Amino acid sequence: MAQFKVYENPNDATRQTYPYLLDIQSNLLDELRTTVVIPLSPARIAGTATLTKLCPTVEIEGEAFLAVTQQIAGIDRKHMGREVCDLAPQRAEIIAAMDFLVSGI
Repeated sequence: MAQFKVYENPNDATRQTYPYLLDIQSNLLDELRTTVVIPLSPARIAGTATLTKLCPTVEIEGEAFLAVTQQIAGIDRKHMGREVCDLAPQRAEIIAAMDFLVSGI
């Protein structure tokens, strides 16, 4: 697993709302059993009442998704689904969202 890779959410209970999980944990911590993810929600579900700095929009397979940064979570790596894409090109926006969550700036 690598930082900024997107994986399918295999959890039946949350997959409809959060079909993808964005791995944000540093590659230096690959030996840990768990990783930290930001759930990705389809923009059509989230609506317009979102903070764009906190929830940047990303595109996966032609569809817009919001990175719901305030719902950051730890997950066991064995519960991650198939790798879908790499969002490393949007690294600056993703880190800015995490900074905003933690520091407010």
